[in-house]
Amino acid sequence: MVKITYFGHSCFLIEGSKGKIIIDPFLKGNPHVKVNPNEISVDAILVTHGHQDHLGDTIEISKKNHAPVISVYELVQHCLAKGAERGHGMNIGGSYRFDFGEVYITPALHSSSTGEGTYTGNPCGFILRIDNKTIYHAGDTGLSTEMNLIGELHNIDVAFLPIGDNFTMGPADAAKAVELLKPKMAIPMHYKTFPEIDQDPEDFADKVGDLAKVKIMGFGETYEL
Repeated sequence: MVKITYFGHSCFLIEGSKGKIIIDPFLKGNPHVKVNPNEISVDAILVTHGHQDHLGDTIEISKKNHAPVISVYELVQHCLAKGAERGHGMNIGGSYRFDFGEVYITPALHSSSTGEGTYTGNPCGFILRIDNKTIYHAGDTGLSTEMNLIGELHNIDVAFLPIGDNFTMGPADAAKAVELLKPKMAIPMHYKTFPEIDQDPEDFADKVGDLAKVKIMGFGETYEL
């Protein structure tokens, strides 16, 4: 059994039998988050790209938990330079088996830099295999035909997909992504945090229709996969 907790925006906590992983821990400054970074206990941190609403509290959480930051090489090096406890650099198309499960890096159509303009490598998404479940976190991305290949190569149990529009896919493109990826379940993310991405997840669910089950998670809600 894998437990998924949605903290809001693109931040998820994944709990398996061999560890806990947090993805894109944007907690402080997120109006929907009800948890403090000091309360987070994890074994690893996955970060899709360097924008503050995704990198978020990575450094603080890494220090507190002695946890590695797992991402593309340049972003990991940036985190280490800023005081992250540990890091494991990867790149798109690469995979690595950790104690908690396997991580595979997928491409994302976006940009990636810090607020100060530091280049942090290519943006990415993640395929996470944990306890015989396959989870896809798309990161910040636009719609891409590469999603067809991702779906073909990985039997996806649940896909976390941005629907906010403006910076990423909107509901219509995200529904098309479901068609390409063919996951058993889709969970919308990256919406309602800022006025520019104030989308209705029910609109996404309507557009997905019978392509997959859609689970709209409340902020702070936990779901067992």
